[in-house]
Amino acid sequence: MHSQSQTLASGDSPEKMRYQWAKPGDVNAFFGLMLDNLAGLILMVGLLSGFGFPIDFTVSRMVPGTALGVMLGDLAFFYLAFRLAKKTGRDDVTAMPLGLDTPSTFGMTLFILGPSYLQGLEEMGLGELDAAYRTWGIGIWCIVLSGFLKLMLAPFSNWVRTHVPRAGLLGSLAAIALVLISFLPLTEILGHPLPGLLALVIVLTTLIGRIPLPKKTPGTLGALIVSGVVYYLLCLSPTSGYLHAQFPETIDWFPAEWMEAWQGGWLVQFQDALPYLPIAFPFAIGTVVGGIDCTESAAAAGDTYDTRTVVGIEGFATLAAGISGGVIQTTPYIGHPAYKAMGGRAGYSLATAMLIGTAGLVGYFEWLNALIPAPAVYPVLVFIGLEITSQSFIATPRKHYPAVAFSCLPALAFLAMNLPGRILSDPALASIQQSMLNPSLQRDLGTLQVLSSGFILTSLLWAWALAMIIDRRLGKAAAVFLVAATLTLFGFIHSPLPGSQIFLPFGPASWSSMVLNDQYQWQVMEFVFAYLVCAMTLYLWKVLQKIQPLSEEDATDAS
Repeated sequence: MHSQSQTLASGDSPEKMRYQWAKPGDVNAFFGLMLDNLAGLILMVGLLSGFGFPIDFTVSRMVPGTALGVMLGDLAFFYLAFRLAKKTGRDDVTAMPLGLDTPSTFGMTLFILGPSYLQGLEEMGLGELDAAYRTWGIGIWCIVLSGFLKLMLAPFSNWVRTHVPRAGLLGSLAAIALVLISFLPLTEILGHPLPGLLALVIVLTTLIGRIPLPKKTPGTLGALIVSGVVYYLLCLSPTSGYLHAQFPETIDWFPAEWMEAWQGGWLVQFQDALPYLPIAFPFAIGTVVGGIDCTESAAAAGDTYDTRTVVGIEGFATLAAGISGGVIQTTPYIGHPAYKAMGGRAGYSLATAMLIGTAGLVGYFEWLNALIPAPAVYPVLVFIGLEITSQSFIATPRKHYPAVAFSCLPALAFLAMNLPGRILSDPALASIQQSMLNPSLQRDLGTLQVLSSGFILTSLLWAWALAMIIDRRLGKAAAVFLVAATLTLFGFIHSPLPGSQIFLPFGPASWSSMVLNDQYQWQVMEFVFAYLVCAMTLYLWKVLQKIQPLSEEDATDAS
C-alpha cells in the first residue's frame, strides 16, 4: 500500500510503475502451490492403481496432458497478474493460483476412470491395454466437454458474483477448504504420524505462526526436507512398517505415448463416454462456482480480477488438457489469500507452471512420485484449507457468520460418505451391505448420499438463502429456494444416483438411461416439494407480515 501511494503521489501513471513480480515470499508460495499440484498427480496415480490400472500407462499417457493443462493455466494467470498490476498501479498483486481440481480427482477416478476400466475388463472381455485405451478415451471426452461447458458458462460468472452475497460464495469455499483440502489429507498424514505430524507442525508454525526456520528457510521446503529424512530413516527399521520408495528401473525422459491423444483415436469412444457425462458435468459446474468463489476471495484479499476472464482461463486450460490426453480438469485454487499471506506475487505461478509442466512432459514426474513421501507433502493442503476458512469469515460481514457456518453442513455429509462411498462402490461389497445393514442405517446412508451430492452448489444456495433471511429479504430467499428446487429436479444437487449423476425427472422409455426410475422419483420429488414449500412460506411471510429489508444502519447495528 505504501509503494502504491508513493507511486501515485509522485505523479507517475500506473503504467510506469514497475511490478515487483518476484519476491522472497514467492519461494514459500511456489512450494505450496507446486506441492499441492504434485499431490494431486500422486493422488490420481494412486487411486487408479487401486483399480488395477497400469501405472506406466497412467504416467506416460494421462499425466503429461494433465500437467500441460496446469502449465498453460498458471502461465495465463501469471500474465493476468501483470495486467492487473498495470491497471491498478500496485506492485503487490498476487497471481491467482491454478491446479488440479481435488473433487474432480476423486470423482473422475472413483466414478468414471476406475469403473470404466473394470467394465472393459469384466463385461467386455478386453485385455488390460485395450481396456486402458478405452478408459483413456472416455476420460479425454469428459474433460474436453467439461472445458467447453466452462467456456459457455464463463460470460455469466460476473452476474453470479454480483448478485450472490459473500456469505454464499465464501461459505461454499470454506466448506471445500475444511472438508476436501484440510481434512481428507489427514488420513495420509496421520497414517504415518511421526513424519506426517512433524511436517504439519513445521508448516503451521512457519506459515500461520509466522515463526521462521533458521536461515529463513521456507516452511514448506523445511517440512519436506525434515519430514522426508525422518520418513527414510524409519524405512531402515524393519519393525516400523515403512517401505522404501519403489523407483522405476528406467524412466522415459521424453514419453512420446501421450502424443497419441493428438492422433484422435479417442474420438471413437464418444458413445462409451456418454453415460459418464452426467457424472463429469456437475464437477465442471462445481469448478465454475469455485472459480467465482476464488475471484471473490482474491478480491477480499485486495486483488480484483475479472470473473469471466478467470473462469474462461480455467475452461481453456481444461480443454487444452483434455485434447492433450489429460483426464483431470484444472481450476483456480481457493488459496489466493494464503499465497498472498506468504508474500507471493506472480513468480510462484510461473515457477509452478514450469516445474509441473516439465515434470509431466519431460517425464521426471515418475521419479518425483517415487521419491517424495506423501506425508511430507499433504500438510501444505491443511494449511491452505485453514487459511481459506479464516479468510472466508474475515471477508464476510459479521451478521452473516451463521450463513457461512450453515454452508459447511452439506460438505460434512460429503465427508461422512467419503469412506463408506468408496467401500460401497465395490459391487461385491455393495451386495453384502444390503444384507448386513439394518433399514435405519441404510436410510441414513441414503440421506447422507443425497445431501452430499452436489454439495458445493448446495452450500452456496443454503448460505445465500440464510444471508437473505438475516437481511430480512424474504422474497430473495424464496427465489433462492426456487432455484434449489429447479436444480434438484435435474440432479445438479441431491442426486440419489451413484456418482452424483444428473438426470431427467421424467421422459419416454427411449431416454431410460437418463430418466429416474420409480425407486428414486419420489425421493427427488420430495426434496423439490420441500424447497417449493419453503419458498412459498417465506414469500407469504413477507407479504402477510409486510417484512421490510434491513437498512444499512440497521444492518450495522445487527452486526
